[in-house]
Amino acid sequence: MFDKLPMFQARLEVLDRQLMDPAVCSDGRKLRELSRDASHVRTIVEAFEHHASLAEELDGAREMATEEDDPELRAMAREEVSRLEGEVEAAVQELRVLLLPKDPYEGRPVLLEIRAGTGGDEAALFAADLYKMYTRFGELRGLRFEVMSVNATAGGGFKEIIASVTGEDAYSLLRFEAGVHRVQRVPATESQGRIHTSAATVAVLPEPDEVEVDIDPKDLRIDTMRAGGPGGQSVNTTDSAVRIVHEPTGLIVQCQDEKSQHKNREKAMRVLKARLLEKMQAEAHAEESAARKAMVGSGDRSERIRTYNFPQNRVTDHRINLTLYKLDAIVNGDMQPLLDGLTAAHQAEMLAREGL
Repeated sequence: MFDKLPMFQARLEVLDRQLMDPAVCSDGRKLRELSRDASHVRTIVEAFEHHASLAEELDGAREMATEEDDPELRAMAREEVSRLEGEVEAAVQELRVLLLPKDPYEGRPVLLEIRAGTGGDEAALFAADLYKMYTRFGELRGLRFEVMSVNATAGGGFKEIIASVTGEDAYSLLRFEAGVHRVQRVPATESQGRIHTSAATVAVLPEPDEVEVDIDPKDLRIDTMRAGGPGGQSVNTTDSAVRIVHEPTGLIVQCQDEKSQHKNREKAMRVLKARLLEKMQAEAHAEESAARKAMVGSGDRSERIRTYNFPQNRVTDHRINLTLYKLDAIVNGDMQPLLDGLTAAHQAEMLAREGL
């Protein structure tokens, strides 16, 4: 691992030179990409240098602990050795994590799709609660949400909501949320006080670069229609709703929330491209990447990645067997304890796979 430092130092010199190139400075997209790469490589180089400094201090402390004649100074040196050994171990762990291959979608905006599953109106209300949880969390972490499409129910729930989430950490913060979420609680309409179980599905789709998904216009069938709201209520009186069918794959996307047909079409195309990228990745990496059906399942109560039990104020993430008795805080946006556990488990799996 430590033999890689010269390679990263050389890479950083190249990136720094590129960032001073006027042609790069005038290309906003290229400048952002190179700046992000340079920042990552600089962090690795600084971590190597920090480890080297600590290791040097540790060698000196060990020498003093064995060769110093003064008993008091030897005792102080032994304490220093104990402290520095812990810091060196932490620095090594930090380096191991930094050297993991970067996820290609790191730094990308994502589409967050939430759909009501089993449970009727209660499932739709739970889907709305999940969306509120993510938006509250996003406010704390500097994420921005833009609704792309929503199919609301008369009771204030969502049969489906699709939102674009932007911010430097949008993908890394939300990528573990994909799957079936199960809720156990007493619905407001339940007069007997019985606990009901329902579910909602979540998908997290990184938005593709233009070069990643090239759509032939001839492959699209685009229909326009009049938008409608819950219960058949008219949203507007023009044919502004847009439905796009990608005929080679059969993927269908519909957007109707904007009054402008042009804006609805633009949003629908963004959703379609994200779904096509997901489909392409699933086909290219069939063993490592899950297709949409595998990712979100059927929405049945028996399939779940996480359970939210309101009577017990409990959240359990079944993937890592983590249970927290702070559901009230989590649904109000304090999701970090969940994400920390999921990130640590993911890093441990990756470190084992890479042999670091």
